[in-house]
Amino acid sequence: MDISDFYQAFFDEADELMADMEKYLLELDLDSPDREVLNAIFRAAHSIKGGAGTFGFSVLQQTMHILENLLDDVRSGKLQINDPIRDLFLESKDIMQDQLDAYKASAEPDQETFLYICEALRQIALDSTEQASLPAEVAAVPVMAEPVATPVAAAKQDGERLRIVLTNIKEDDQQPLVDELGNLGVVSGLQTEKERLQLTLATTATADDILAVLCFILEPDQVDISPAPAEEAPVAASEPEAPAPAPAPQASAASPAAPATRATRPETQRAKPQQAEASSIRVAVEKVDQIINQVGELIITQAMLSQLSSVLDAASHDTLLSTIGQLERNARDLQESVMSIRMMPMDYVFSRFPRLVHDLAGKLNKEVELTLVGGSAELDKRLIEQIVDPLTHLVRNSLDHGIEPVEVRRANGKADKGNLVLSAEHHGGNIIIEVTDDGAGLNREKILARAQMQGMAISENMSDEDVWMLIFAAGFSTAEKVTDVSGRGVGMDVVRRNIQEMGGHVTVHSEQGRGSKIRIILPLTLAILDGMSVRVGSEIYVLPLGSMMESLMLSENTLHRMTGGERMLQVREEYLPLVELGKLFGVHDADYDISEGIAVIVQSAGSRYALLVDQLIGQHQVVVKNLEQNYRKIPGISAATILGDGSVALILDVAMLTTLAKNAEAQ
Repeated sequence: MDISDFYQAFFDEADELMADMEKYLLELDLDSPDREVLNAIFRAAHSIKGGAGTFGFSVLQQTMHILENLLDDVRSGKLQINDPIRDLFLESKDIMQDQLDAYKASAEPDQETFLYICEALRQIALDSTEQASLPAEVAAVPVMAEPVATPVAAAKQDGERLRIVLTNIKEDDQQPLVDELGNLGVVSGLQTEKERLQLTLATTATADDILAVLCFILEPDQVDISPAPAEEAPVAASEPEAPAPAPAPQASAASPAAPATRATRPETQRAKPQQAEASSIRVAVEKVDQIINQVGELIITQAMLSQLSSVLDAASHDTLLSTIGQLERNARDLQESVMSIRMMPMDYVFSRFPRLVHDLAGKLNKEVELTLVGGSAELDKRLIEQIVDPLTHLVRNSLDHGIEPVEVRRANGKADKGNLVLSAEHHGGNIIIEVTDDGAGLNREKILARAQMQGMAISENMSDEDVWMLIFAAGFSTAEKVTDVSGRGVGMDVVRRNIQEMGGHVTVHSEQGRGSKIRIILPLTLAILDGMSVRVGSEIYVLPLGSMMESLMLSENTLHRMTGGERMLQVREEYLPLVELGKLFGVHDADYDISEGIAVIVQSAGSRYALLVDQLIGQHQVVVKNLEQNYRKIPGISAATILGDGSVALILDVAMLTTLAKNAEAQ
């Protein structure tokens, strides 16, 4: 058995356990620590340490071992956890994540940070009031060394005897598994049969600990762990000891054996593990994308069949038309099921912000309470990954510019602790993500003054919404000084641009002295699109349905020409810019009569305008094809799709059309 085949399973599991440790540490009430939370942190550390030892990742194993001992002191009441200790534990997690990432890249972890964090953790232990009972392995800073096996004597003296039965094991793989279990204690009573392995293990590890290690290699239903029968005990005592492994250097961390003071787990947790079917599998994203593309092609083929069959006589081809209708329903269900595979909960994004808020609030000397709402709302994996950076900018901005220091909040009659809320919810075919704080809010006069200094076109009559959107201009910042948190004017414009590239838009609502709310509206997925097909001349375009507000026929008394030639459309009491799509794309001649067209009112990136088209053809779902990968980037076009008749239609980039129209007018 080549144990390196199971590295990826360990890496994936360790990443999740690291995230759990951070989450639980941040949730921990320092005044009254919840024992279950402490146990969860300890179990995560113990599982990572066990897996690291199994795979020979000695630096990670030794670092986690020292942290594990301190966590055990915390949960047993020997060490009182406080803010500095929690911060050090969080820093330890960061360093161990770097160590894990180094092993992922087949590299050795950094020696300097390894020694630093071990010394820092050792000092915590030395400073505790229970220094006299400090485990010996914490008393010295470890150096790079091979993982040290559990001493035989300790296993016999402090451990218990477990019977382990492994099934469906190839004969060639049995001995390597015996060797791995030998690292956890003393193996005896070995019995091997075809694809079956039985042995007795004297060990300090519990059944859960052993299962946690073996499950990096085997499935849970292949492992049966139970207490060894009492009558076997004398036999084990007379068996020769296995040769002890070579000792590590004196400064090395000692064995990962649990200290004698470690709290004993309830007997129920040592029982035979439940055999259950796996609830999930790990699949490469590339495979999922391939299936989605293939289903997309199936949808296109089905649309072609539906269009071709639309001219058939229903009486003569009743069975064929019924079958095609059934195919359409099945294809739609299949498409929705496949798309759901790519959907991920917003918790994947939200989970990183408690740590960010904790660290940054401490750095800024502010008190902030973070509330997460709607973490179960799902979003396409590609968008999930792209929204992390924009949200990080917004959260850092709220902490730096929004929420005030404690003394300022007190002077303004506010609670010492500021409130920051991250929320997500589905709304139709979109997801709405909001970042809300109860801080100082935006200052209208200050924003206008800074915009004027930077040469922006402004007006004192601008609505508050328009003024707030100025903060997204490139290079705009109202910070009095540049810090490593914000103030360089390179954040908010990146936020807006990234969100627009994801097919969404951002809006701002703020009240001075009461706080701000920034709302991001995104499509749930970029793989399929609810669109409206529109005709301009002889060309067919697809307009994203989520951006459409209404459509109306033009009349002479609603059209107005402004100075400079720009046309405006009066819609009730509002005047909207009119973008002539046919003129913009060179489809219409100069003598085209715009009064014969249809105005579609669209909204994107916080602005509304009227888009002039010739005809609304119909609403339908389209499969989005990336145009840049297959051709090149075209201004005003976001992607392409294949229609039911086999022709290619371009999907309009609603946010870019007004910019293109203004540039065309300027030329």
